[in-house]
Amino acid sequence: MKAVGYARISKQNERGVSLESQIAKIRAMAEVQGAELVDVIVDDGESARSLERPGMLRLLALADSSLVSAVIIAKLDRLTRSVKDLAELLERFSRRDVALVSVAESLDTATASGRLVMNLLISVSQWEREVIGERTRQALQFKKSLGQRIGGIPYGFQLAPDGKHLEPTAAEQFVLTRIRLLRSQGYSLRAIAHNLNGDGYTTRKGTAWHHVYVDEMLKAA
Repeated sequence: MKAVGYARISKQNERGVSLESQIAKIRAMAEVQGAELVDVIVDDGESARSLERPGMLRLLALADSSLVSAVIIAKLDRLTRSVKDLAELLERFSRRDVALVSVAESLDTATASGRLVMNLLISVSQWEREVIGERTRQALQFKKSLGQRIGGIPYGFQLAPDGKHLEPTAAEQFVLTRIRLLRSQGYSLRAIAHNLNGDGYTTRKGTAWHHVYVDEMLKAA
């Protein structure tokens, strides 16, 4: 069996995941597996937020060529931290009959039990992300129902003295009303911006109105 190793660090001072330690673990696993390690591909200083990394692209090309039958990594998060990307990689490897072997997690997708554990890990990770998303949306909705500020202060409002709630600001509300009125009269976004600029109105930042800003105001209304 021919295998390729993959190691990654995003920065030199990452604790416990040096390239040297990863490569040593990969070589030891290859020996245990009785695999011929044809190469150890390294991504030095690359983030796991995307698969668009020089080493990863080489790894995928090698896997797609069917020249190797296994990819060995020291730990799953060296490959990716994204559940979506991990699922995509597993599917891609599976189409080429390439197994993924992770030392830290004792996983080997060449076996039925390894594939089961991997699928469970992906499902649990996805579930955790969805639960966190639901809780975040519920918390934001609750704050909104109380009239509390969420994120930045929208145009037309200012922070109330209590530092939590928003209150309308007359000058900006007047501009918003004018934008809506002109739009209802059939004015284009560019014409509305030209109208506001012609009368001396500026955005909150003191810049001239642009049709993009006008569109944002209308969508937020």
